[in-house]
Amino acid sequence: MKVKKQTLLLLACSVWSIAGINIMRLGIIAYADYLTWENYTLSALIFMLFYFLIFSKLVRKHTKRIGELTGEKQFFLKFFDIKSFSIMAIMMTLGIVLRANSAVPQRFIAFFYTGLGTALLLAGIIFGFNYTQIVCIRGSKRNNG
Repeated sequence: MKVKKQTLLLLACSVWSIAGINIMRLGIIAYADYLTWENYTLSALIFMLFYFLIFSKLVRKHTKRIGELTGEKQFFLKFFDIKSFSIMAIMMTLGIVLRANSAVPQRFIAFFYTGLGTALLLAGIIFGFNYTQIVCIRGSKRNNG
């Protein structure tokens, strides 16, 4: 299945946003017994670390990579490269194993998942913003050209 290459940004937006919402939801559910300023601060710190040090860079990298793909139509899974799919699979597996085996306390799930999920969701939103910019710019050039 091939899609227009800018649609890859919309797919990345969807995948990252859905993952972010699901992870954030697990954190918020766990937060019920841990509503403290210390945990709010830890969530904010996790958010900042993951978003600014990792996810914002990945969004820029993949947006640039997608823009540089040759050919208008691309295989729909090309919104990520192999390395990113591998990292995503490892993170998901690790998260599932840790939660399934109760290897970390609920307090950790609360602040860590809330911060991580929020960072993922913001990255997804930025992919959507990048898609909208490209589509609007392309549409504007067509209408003015």
